[in-house]
Amino acid sequence: MEGEVLKFSKSSGKTILLLLALTVAAIVVQGYHPGTEDAEIYTPGILKILQPTLFPYNAQFFESHAQMTLFPNLIAASIRLTHLPISVALLGWQFATTFLLLWGCYRVARQCFAESSSTWSSVSLMAALISLPVAGTALLIVDPYLTTRSFSTPCAILAIACVLERRYLSAFLWTLFTAAIHPLMAVFAATYVACLFLIQFRRQPAAATASFLGVPGSLFPPVTPEYREILHTRAYFFLTSWEWYEWLGLLAPFVILAVFMKIARRYALGPMRQACAALILFSSIFLTVALVIARHGRFENLAELQPLRFLHLCYVLMFLFAGGLIGKFLLKEKIWRWALLFIPLCVGMAYAQHQSAPNTAHLELPEFASQNPWVQTFEWISANTPEDAYFALNPGHMALPGEDQHGFRAIARRSMLADGVKDSGAASMFPALAKPWKDQVSAQKDWNSFGRVDLLRLKRLYGVNWVVLERPGIPDLSCPYHNAALEVCRLD
Repeated sequence: MEGEVLKFSKSSGKTILLLLALTVAAIVVQGYHPGTEDAEIYTPGILKILQPTLFPYNAQFFESHAQMTLFPNLIAASIRLTHLPISVALLGWQFATTFLLLWGCYRVARQCFAESSSTWSSVSLMAALISLPVAGTALLIVDPYLTTRSFSTPCAILAIACVLERRYLSAFLWTLFTAAIHPLMAVFAATYVACLFLIQFRRQPAAATASFLGVPGSLFPPVTPEYREILHTRAYFFLTSWEWYEWLGLLAPFVILAVFMKIARRYALGPMRQACAALILFSSIFLTVALVIARHGRFENLAELQPLRFLHLCYVLMFLFAGGLIGKFLLKEKIWRWALLFIPLCVGMAYAQHQSAPNTAHLELPEFASQNPWVQTFEWISANTPEDAYFALNPGHMALPGEDQHGFRAIARRSMLADGVKDSGAASMFPALAKPWKDQVSAQKDWNSFGRVDLLRLKRLYGVNWVVLERPGIPDLSCPYHNAALEVCRLD
């Protein structure tokens, strides 16, 4: 890693400034929503380290992830060291990891393209498409909030850049750090790095492929009825559930990469041909695994491997190479061509991202009051309820219109009963959570028809003593807070 720092320190000031500018542009296009989607799993892990008295109930739904990664410890340590507010620190890390990704893309592109215009076109396209969905995997290239993938993606690209530069020790160290932050995504990074290394030395990776396909099913617990139900809430785990256009997004990269290989050979584009060949091999390995898992029954317990996530790295590299070719053959040094491509592209991507959270500011920056009533409610709870408060709220709240996928634990910083949207994702990765998740979600079934008696039943069963209700709410409850959409009530 020391060599990486030295290499970075020698980079030209102009390059650093351009990368910083592209980082700002990427975040502005993408938007920033620090308490949404998977932040509901990862942010509470950070909060729990900083303040252990938080989340006395149901912490297992986020601690299962937190215990497998250095991510929450790293972020918490940085907050203690800098004494920054949590919201400012999260934004700072979002900026830093986005910069690292673009720096890695710059290094890969520089190896493949001789022209400066091609290199910067490659990096610019990645900055513009940073929020692009990846086929049917339910992943974006980069999330608009801080998560383990915010680190694993740039680390994987930097490892690949090191292999292309034939700096193999640095590649190993970047891959090792990826494993410490996101063990699952490190499998994909390490496999691609191995494929690229083997192709560079003209070796056949059949043994590696066979060993991966031979992962014994005994390492994974048998599928219980509760766990099977959770697995099938995640249709993207199984190819048999994919739509035709998702299949197109899965298979088209093979054709595109084959074309890129021919172009790279014809125009002698550095190691790009090897990189594309390695990407085809890498993709074939994981597609084979995905096809095996798609057969319900015997291999269903391997679904938590999520082999289709290989598309994430595949898409990053594919668009990186596409951007370089666009710069080489189309944009060149013509400023008007750059403007004609990137201005509409960035506007379109920003609009699409805003439409994914239409009731929330595009950039949820620290110290700016939210106009979203759900966020307002969660923030009031954080400031005005006891740390040991135990909440129940609509188990499908993250998917409701107007909620915009904001996580209760991440913003309210309080315990809650398992929900039916995000906690099922945790249970899909950790089968031991399947039964408690199923029991708690079943207890909240028909939430919209709940009355006071039903809420008291939840209190008797699980000890919940606060609820968040959609207005007009339920009579005869003590509700110290309400806004236009919601109210917060005690179960006395």
